[in-house]
Amino acid sequence: MTAALAHPAAASSAPATSDGPSSVQFAMELLGGRRVLRRQVATEKDAHDLVLRGIPAEAMAKLFAGVLSLSSDVLLAAIGVSERSFARRKAAPKTRLPVNESERLWRFAEVLAHATRVFGSQAEAEQWLDRPAIGLDHRKPIDLLRTHPGTRLVSEYLTRIEHGVYA
Repeated sequence: MTAALAHPAAASSAPATSDGPSSVQFAMELLGGRRVLRRQVATEKDAHDLVLRGIPAEAMAKLFAGVLSLSSDVLLAAIGVSERSFARRKAAPKTRLPVNESERLWRFAEVLAHATRVFGSQAEAEQWLDRPAIGLDHRKPIDLLRTHPGTRLVSEYLTRIEHGVYA
Protein backbone atom coordinates (compact mmCIF):
# COMPACT_ATOMS: atom_id res chain seq x y z
CA MET A 1 0.00 0.00 0.00
CA THR A 2 1.27 3.46 -0.82
CA ALA A 3 1.73 6.17 1.74
CA ALA A 4 -0.98 8.19 0.00
CA LEU A 5 -3.52 5.47 0.71
CA ALA A 6 -2.36 5.06 4.29
CA HIS A 7 -2.96 8.72 4.96
CA PRO A 8 -5.99 9.99 3.04
CA ALA A 9 -5.18 13.60 3.93
CA ALA A 10 -2.05 13.31 1.80
CA ALA A 11 -3.83 11.42 -0.97
CA SER A 12 -5.00 14.23 -3.19
CA SER A 13 -3.90 17.61 -4.35
CA ALA A 14 -7.52 18.57 -4.98
CA PRO A 15 -9.25 20.80 -2.44
CA ALA A 16 -10.64 18.88 0.48
CA THR A 17 -12.76 19.52 3.50
CA SER A 18 -11.17 20.22 6.85
CA ASP A 19 -11.65 16.50 7.58
CA GLY A 20 -9.38 15.54 4.65
CA PRO A 21 -10.25 14.56 1.12
CA SER A 22 -13.79 13.64 0.20
CA SER A 23 -14.80 10.07 -0.53
CA VAL A 24 -14.78 10.98 -4.22
CA GLN A 25 -11.20 12.23 -4.05
CA PHE A 26 -10.02 9.25 -1.98
CA ALA A 27 -11.85 6.82 -4.32
CA MET A 28 -9.91 8.40 -7.18
CA GLU A 29 -6.65 7.68 -5.35
CA LEU A 30 -7.69 4.07 -4.61
CA LEU A 31 -8.18 3.60 -8.36
CA GLY A 32 -4.70 4.86 -9.21
CA GLY A 33 -5.19 8.61 -9.19
CA ARG A 34 -4.86 10.95 -12.11
CA ARG A 35 -2.06 8.90 -13.67
CA VAL A 36 -4.29 5.84 -14.15
CA LEU A 37 -7.65 7.57 -14.60
CA ARG A 38 -6.14 10.23 -16.88
CA ARG A 39 -8.29 12.94 -15.37
CA GLN A 40 -8.98 14.68 -12.10
CA VAL A 41 -12.03 13.40 -10.24
CA ALA A 42 -13.01 15.86 -7.51
CA THR A 43 -16.82 15.87 -7.65
CA GLU A 44 -19.73 13.50 -8.18
CA LYS A 45 -20.16 15.00 -11.65
CA ASP A 46 -16.54 14.19 -12.47
CA ALA A 47 -17.11 10.62 -11.22
CA HIS A 48 -20.27 10.34 -13.33
CA ASP A 49 -18.39 11.46 -16.44
CA LEU A 50 -15.54 9.05 -15.71
CA VAL A 51 -17.90 6.10 -15.30
CA LEU A 52 -19.75 6.95 -18.53
CA ARG A 53 -16.46 7.20 -20.39
CA GLY A 54 -15.29 3.89 -18.89
CA ILE A 55 -12.69 3.54 -16.18
CA PRO A 56 -9.35 2.21 -17.48
CA ALA A 57 -8.97 -1.50 -16.68
CA GLU A 58 -5.68 -0.72 -14.92
CA ALA A 59 -7.71 0.98 -12.16
CA MET A 60 -9.26 -2.35 -11.16
CA ALA A 61 -5.82 -3.91 -10.74
CA LYS A 62 -4.63 -0.84 -8.76
CA LEU A 63 -7.59 -1.11 -6.40
CA PHE A 64 -7.07 -4.83 -5.86
CA ALA A 65 -3.34 -4.34 -5.25
CA GLY A 66 -4.09 -1.67 -2.63
CA VAL A 67 -6.60 -3.73 -0.66
CA LEU A 68 -5.00 -5.12 2.48
CA SER A 69 -7.14 -7.94 3.83
CA LEU A 70 -10.04 -8.74 1.53
CA SER A 71 -9.47 -11.69 -0.78
CA SER A 72 -9.63 -11.35 -4.56
CA ASP A 73 -12.68 -13.65 -4.58
CA VAL A 74 -14.54 -11.37 -2.17
CA LEU A 75 -13.58 -8.27 -4.19
CA LEU A 76 -14.55 -9.86 -7.50
CA ALA A 77 -17.94 -10.87 -6.07
CA ALA A 78 -18.56 -7.37 -4.70
CA ILE A 79 -17.72 -5.80 -8.05
CA GLY A 80 -19.51 -8.51 -10.03
CA VAL A 81 -16.57 -9.56 -12.19
CA SER A 82 -15.45 -13.12 -12.85
CA GLU A 83 -11.87 -14.21 -12.26
CA ARG A 84 -11.48 -14.77 -15.99
CA SER A 85 -12.73 -11.27 -16.83
CA PHE A 86 -10.37 -9.82 -14.24
CA ALA A 87 -7.45 -11.67 -15.85
CA ARG A 88 -8.43 -10.21 -19.24
CA ARG A 89 -8.64 -6.73 -17.72
CA LYS A 90 -5.16 -7.07 -16.20
CA ALA A 91 -3.76 -8.23 -19.55
CA ALA A 92 -5.14 -5.14 -21.30
CA PRO A 93 -4.74 -2.33 -18.73
CA LYS A 94 -5.35 0.55 -21.15
CA THR A 95 -8.77 -0.68 -22.31
CA ARG A 96 -11.79 0.93 -20.76
CA LEU A 97 -14.24 -1.03 -18.67
CA PRO A 98 -17.87 -1.17 -19.79
CA VAL A 99 -20.11 1.34 -18.03
CA ASN A 100 -21.70 -1.28 -15.75
CA GLU A 101 -18.31 -2.54 -14.53
CA SER A 102 -16.99 1.00 -14.22
CA GLU A 103 -19.98 1.93 -12.08
CA ARG A 104 -19.58 -1.08 -9.77
CA LEU A 105 -15.83 -0.49 -9.45
CA TRP A 106 -16.39 3.19 -8.64
CA ARG A 107 -19.12 2.32 -6.10
CA PHE A 108 -16.81 -0.09 -4.31
CA ALA A 109 -13.92 2.39 -4.23
CA GLU A 110 -16.17 5.16 -2.94
CA VAL A 111 -17.62 2.97 -0.16
CA LEU A 112 -14.12 1.81 0.84
CA ALA A 113 -13.03 5.45 0.90
CA HIS A 114 -16.04 6.45 3.03
CA ALA A 115 -15.46 3.54 5.44
CA THR A 116 -11.76 4.44 5.68
CA ARG A 117 -12.71 8.00 6.63
CA VAL A 118 -15.24 6.76 9.22
CA PHE A 119 -12.99 4.13 10.84
CA GLY A 120 -9.70 6.01 10.55
CA SER A 121 -7.75 3.46 8.51
CA GLN A 122 -8.18 1.35 5.45
CA ALA A 123 -7.39 -1.81 7.44
CA GLU A 124 -10.24 -1.09 9.88
CA ALA A 125 -12.57 -0.23 7.00
CA GLU A 126 -11.84 -3.52 5.25
CA GLN A 127 -12.42 -5.48 8.45
CA TRP A 128 -15.73 -3.70 8.96
CA LEU A 129 -16.81 -4.45 5.38
CA ASP A 130 -16.23 -8.16 5.93
CA ARG A 131 -18.07 -8.50 9.29
CA PRO A 132 -21.82 -8.79 9.85
CA ALA A 133 -23.25 -5.42 10.90
CA ILE A 134 -26.14 -5.06 13.33
CA GLY A 135 -27.55 -2.06 11.48
CA LEU A 136 -27.61 -4.07 8.24
CA ASP A 137 -29.62 -6.99 9.66
CA HIS A 138 -26.39 -8.83 10.47
CA ARG A 139 -25.33 -8.87 6.83
CA LYS A 140 -21.77 -8.21 5.76
CA PRO A 141 -21.54 -4.79 4.12
CA ILE A 142 -19.31 -6.22 1.36
CA ASP A 143 -22.13 -8.58 0.33
CA LEU A 144 -24.56 -5.69 -0.05
CA LEU A 145 -22.24 -3.86 -2.45
CA ARG A 146 -23.33 -6.16 -5.29
CA THR A 147 -26.37 -3.96 -5.99
CA HIS A 148 -27.02 -0.25 -6.11
CA PRO A 149 -29.73 -0.40 -3.39
CA GLY A 150 -27.42 -2.47 -1.18
CA THR A 151 -24.62 0.03 -1.70
CA ARG A 152 -26.98 2.83 -0.68
CA LEU A 153 -27.83 0.93 2.52
CA VAL A 154 -24.12 0.55 3.35
CA SER A 155 -23.41 4.23 2.59
CA GLU A 156 -26.34 5.39 4.70
CA TYR A 157 -25.23 3.14 7.57
CA LEU A 158 -21.68 4.54 7.35
CA THR A 159 -23.13 8.05 7.53
CA ARG A 160 -25.15 7.07 10.64
CA ILE A 161 -21.99 5.64 12.24
CA GLU A 162 -20.16 8.84 11.37
CA HIS A 163 -22.81 10.79 13.25
CA GLY A 164 -22.98 8.40 16.22
CA VAL A 165 -26.24 6.61 15.32
CA TYR A 166 -25.35 2.91 15.17
CA ALA A 167 -28.74 1.17 15.00
